[in-house]
Amino acid sequence: MSAKRVIMAAVESLKMLGGTRIPAFGLGTWQSKPGEVGAAVEVALKAGYRHLDCAHIYQNEAEIGEALQKCFNEGVCKRENLFVTSKLWAGDMEEQYVLPAIQLTLKNLQLDYLDLYLIHSPFAFRHNLDMSNLQEVDKLGYDESRIAGIWKGMEDVLGKGLTRAIGISNLTITKTESLLKTAKIVPAVNQVECHPYFQQKKLREYCDTKGILIEAYAPLGSPARRGVEATDPVVMDDPTIKEIASKKGATPAQICISFLLHRGFVVIPKSVTPHRIQENFEATKVSLTKDEVEALVAVDKNLRLFKNFTLFLPKGTTIDEIFDVEADEKFVIQS
Repeated sequence: MSAKRVIMAAVESLKMLGGTRIPAFGLGTWQSKPGEVGAAVEVALKAGYRHLDCAHIYQNEAEIGEALQKCFNEGVCKRENLFVTSKLWAGDMEEQYVLPAIQLTLKNLQLDYLDLYLIHSPFAFRHNLDMSNLQEVDKLGYDESRIAGIWKGMEDVLGKGLTRAIGISNLTITKTESLLKTAKIVPAVNQVECHPYFQQKKLREYCDTKGILIEAYAPLGSPARRGVEATDPVVMDDPTIKEIASKKGATPAQICISFLLHRGFVVIPKSVTPHRIQENFEATKVSLTKDEVEALVAVDKNLRLFKNFTLFLPKGTTIDEIFDVEADEKFVIQS
């Protein structure tokens, strides 16, 4: 059940389950500060971006909404030609909170509907908690029945027309299989960490059998992420990536983006810097040969760089436990 692909202007789109198309390249807005994110959105839309990835917990959706209205009014783009994603935060992880959560997001973004709404994380926090003073008791963790109830709420807001598609984020093979036991609608997208050093090969293989698209956050390795350790490798310093970039007259960042696009991922690099926003968009025009793609496939280290998910669960929980590493390795994918 593979995704169909079509060229839309300079950017490919992918066909999601349900028929809605998602531009394969977009602007991420995580860590884009108030006072910066609105200008970044304007620059991106004027450069040709037609896909924005947002989330309630980023605390910048109101400013994004203002920028969107300005661009609509100025004729930069029309709402129907723009793809907007947002996400249900961990503090709203009960079925009854899904509807008010998406309504608040729509109010902040000044939109009538989203194109895609994701469960941001499989791990829940207590509702309305103080994020500045997170206690162990506030961490509800993962619960299969809770996710099943939340997904019913997601299906309900889809049925109400508040979003055109629904999906998941940061779910493993094991957790997705659990969700599918009760889901009436298969998630359209699974948004996960994905870059040349962490290519999510088995998760991608599994999602392909279900028709679920993989959306890559941190496609450049997110050097500004929280919890960077001195021993962490820098993806864009990889010799193979730098060699191909030099040969193409491109930047390492452009090669990372182009590679993931060539591999059929949705890619959402984040930037608030105008020249980098433009530079990232130009990556959609960088063509790679089969040999170059194969060389980049070979740099995979199966290395997860985001480790702050330990904040979601009691002390002592490991990243491998959070992401079901042992269970997923043993999982047999049925094509």
